[in-house]
Amino acid sequence: MYKLDGTVALVTGAARGIGRAIALRLAQEGADVAVADINESGAQAVAEEVRRAGRRGVAIKADVTRRDEVDAMIARAARELGGLDIAVANAGIAVIAPLLEMAEPDWDRIFAVNVKGVWLTAAAAARRMVEQGRGGRLILASSRVGKTPSRLHPTGAYATTKHAVVGLTRALAFELAKHQITVNAYCPGMVDTEMLESIDQAVAKHRGMPPGTYRAEALAQIPLGRIQQPEDVANMVAWLASSEAAYMTGQAVNIEGGTEVH
Repeated sequence: MYKLDGTVALVTGAARGIGRAIALRLAQEGADVAVADINESGAQAVAEEVRRAGRRGVAIKADVTRRDEVDAMIARAARELGGLDIAVANAGIAVIAPLLEMAEPDWDRIFAVNVKGVWLTAAAAARRMVEQGRGGRLILASSRVGKTPSRLHPTGAYATTKHAVVGLTRALAFELAKHQITVNAYCPGMVDTEMLESIDQAVAKHRGMPPGTYRAEALAQIPLGRIQQPEDVANMVAWLASSEAAYMTGQAVNIEGGTEVH
C-alpha cells in the first residue's frame, strides 16, 4: 500500500476503463477522488464507487478541450475536497485512419483531446499546486505507441499525440521541479477496454478481416502472454502518485507486458 491518506486526487476520463481503475485504486490507497469525465452519469457512478470504498468522491462533468471547463473542474475539485495533490490527465480518444487518408476534422479532434486536453488539465492543476505551496504529482496518459508507432493498425495520428505527451511530460518536469511538483507519464500497451474493442472493429473494417484479428495479432506480440487489464495501469499510477516516487520526474514509464523495452 502506498499510503495516500490525506491526499486529494483528480482523474480525467474516469467514467470507464483505465480512468475508472485509476480512480478506484487511488481511493483504495486512501485518496479522496474527483472523478471527471464528459460522461456525467458515468462519472457519478464511479464517484459512488469511491464513496463505497470509504473515501470522499465527487463527480465533475468536464470537456477537457475547453479551458473554462478545465479551470472550473480544478477549482471545484479543490473546493469540495480540500485542495489538490494528484492530477491524472487520463482522458483520450483514438481514431483509426491512415495518415494519408485522415480527415482534417478527425486530426483536429484527436489533438484537441489527447494533447490540448492533457496540457490544459496539467497546467490548471499545476497552477493550483503552486498556489498551495506543498508540491504535487502530475501524471499524464501517453502510450506504448508514444515510443514506437504500431505496425499492426493505422493509428499514426494517435501515436503522434502520444509522442507529444511524452515531450510535454519532459518539458513540464523541468518547469515545475522548483515547486516540488513531479511530472511523469504512463505508457500502456493494449488494454482490455471499450476502446480496444472499437479499435479492433475499426481495424477489421479497414483491413477487410474478421473482428478479433487485430486483438489476436497484438496478443501474439506480448511477451507476458496476456492482454493488459486496466488495473495493471492503475497499479503503476498509484506508485507514481505516492511518496515512494518523490525522486522520479520527467519519465515516460512503459507498462505493457514487454512489447516496448526501453
